[in-house]
Amino acid sequence: MTDKNLKSEIDKRRTFAIISHPDAGKTTLTEKFLLYGGAINLAGSVKGKATARHAVSDWMEIEKERGISVTSSVLQFNYGGFCINILDTPGHQDFSEDTYRTLMAADSAVMVIDAAKGVEPQTRKLFKVCAMRKIPIFTFMNKLDRDARDPFELLDDIENELGIPTCPMNWPIGSGKDFKGVYDRERRMIVVYSDTQKGTREGHTEEIPLSDKDRLLATLGDTAFEKLMEDVELLDGAGSEFDQDEVDAGMLSPVFFGSALTNFGVELFLQNFLKMTSSPLARKADTGIIDPSSSDFSAFVFKIQANMNKAHRDRIAFMRICSGKFTAQMEVLHVQGDKVMRLSQPQQMMASERHIVDEAYAGDIIGVFDPGIFSIGDTVCSPNVKFAYEGIPTFAPEHFARVRQIDTMKRKQFVKGITQIAQEGAIQIFHELNTGLEEIIVGVVGVLQFEVLKYRLENEYNVEIRMDTLPYEHIRWIANAENIDINKLSGTSDMKKVTDLKDRPLLLFINSWSIGMTLERNEGLELEEFSRN
Repeated sequence: MTDKNLKSEIDKRRTFAIISHPDAGKTTLTEKFLLYGGAINLAGSVKGKATARHAVSDWMEIEKERGISVTSSVLQFNYGGFCINILDTPGHQDFSEDTYRTLMAADSAVMVIDAAKGVEPQTRKLFKVCAMRKIPIFTFMNKLDRDARDPFELLDDIENELGIPTCPMNWPIGSGKDFKGVYDRERRMIVVYSDTQKGTREGHTEEIPLSDKDRLLATLGDTAFEKLMEDVELLDGAGSEFDQDEVDAGMLSPVFFGSALTNFGVELFLQNFLKMTSSPLARKADTGIIDPSSSDFSAFVFKIQANMNKAHRDRIAFMRICSGKFTAQMEVLHVQGDKVMRLSQPQQMMASERHIVDEAYAGDIIGVFDPGIFSIGDTVCSPNVKFAYEGIPTFAPEHFARVRQIDTMKRKQFVKGITQIAQEGAIQIFHELNTGLEEIIVGVVGVLQFEVLKYRLENEYNVEIRMDTLPYEHIRWIANAENIDINKLSGTSDMKKVTDLKDRPLLLFINSWSIGMTLERNEGLELEEFSRN
C-alpha cells in the first residue's frame, strides 16, 4: 500500500468515547448513531428485566438485567465516508477506572447531559479525566422532548461546574410538550421538531429560514417566536465564538441540543461532530512522538475481557492501533514480553458480535486472542522498531474484602476465575505477606464491582464465594521496593503488608494518618498512590 493510500485510510478514521452520568441517555444516543450508519435496523432501549430487546452496546448478562453499562463496548460503523470507532463507556461511577482506560484509547469524547438535570456528579469525574488528557469534548444536551432547564442556565452550569467555555451550535425552542425544534446557528435555519417512531430513523424534517417571519410565526406561535428572537440576539452578542483550535485543545466545548430517544437532532449532531473532530492523533512513546501515518505498525492494550463468548472460554485483548496498518498474518513485537509473535484471531467488534479482520488502520480498535500474556498498557509494534507507549496508571482501590470459595473442592476454578477477572483490570487482588494463608484480598474502586465479581464467578466459573468486607481505605505501592526490606518495615497497628498480582509489595491502611507515621518510622521509604504499570 502506498503512503498516500495509507494516509487516506487513516484520515477517514474517527475514534471517540461517549461519557455521561447514568441515565443521561448515552446508550440510546450510541444506538441512534449505529442506526444512521446502517449498522442496526431497529433500536431498542434498555430498561431492565422487562425489556425483551436490548441495546447493542450492553452485552453482558448483568448489564441486561440491571439496565446499566458496566464494561466498555467497542462499536465500529461507517457513515458519510468516515469509518467510526465508538468506545461506549460505563456510566456508573463504580466503573470509572474502566472508563479512564477507555479514554486513553480515544481521540475525543462526546459528553451526554440530561437537559433536565444539567451537570451531575459522574459527569464531573469523567470530565476531569478528559481534561487531564486535554482531549476535545463535544456536548450533546439530551432529552429535550421532556421538560428541561433553561438552556442559558445549562451552559452556565457546564462553564461553572467543569470550567470549560461552551459554544452552542444550535439552540432549543422550548422543551417537553412545548418543544418546537432547534435553531441551527451556522445556517440561520429553524429545524422543526417531529416525534419519529422511537426505534427508527425515519422522520419528516422541515426547515425554515430565520428570515421567513410569516412561516415561523405560523409554525411556532407568537410567544415561542418572540422568545427565539430574544435568544438569538443574546447568543450573537454574548456567546463564545466557535474556534476550532480551542476545540482541538480541549478548551472549548461545542454544544448541541436534541433528543436521542426520538432521534431529533442526532444526525445533525453526528454530521457536525465528524467535521469538527480530528483523524487519529499522534501518541507519546518512550522514544518520542509517534506519527499515526508512519508505515510502522504499533498499538497498545487498553482493555482485556474474558468470556465474551460463553461457548468458548476466551480472553480478548483490545488494542488501539496508533500507527500504520495491521494485516492478519503480520509478525509483531510484544515489547513488554520482548517476544516476536503473530496476533491470533484479530477481530473487530459490534459489542458481543465480532468478525475476523484482514486489515485495520491507525485509529481502529481490534481484539486479539490473549493466551494470558498481555497486560493493560502493553505495547505491540513492528519488529524493526522498538518502543513503548506511556503506561496506563492503576487506580488505588477504595474498598476491600476477603474473598473465599464456599466449596473447597472448587479452589482451582476459583483461583483461575478471580485471577482472570483481575487481569482484565475490573478488580485488584492481593495476598497477605508471609502469613501462609491462601486467602485472597480483593480491592475495588466502586462497591458495585464486588457484585459483578460475585455474579461472574457464579455464572462463568460455577464458583460460589463468601465475601467479608475489610476496614482498609488507603493503599500505597512501595516506589523503591528494590531498596527496602518489606519484612523489616515498621508500621502502625492498622497496617497490612500485601503483594499484588505482579508480586509487588503494597501497604494497606485503615487511617490516613498511619501513612505519614509509617513514612516517619522508615527512613528512605517512598510510597505512591497508584502503580505505574
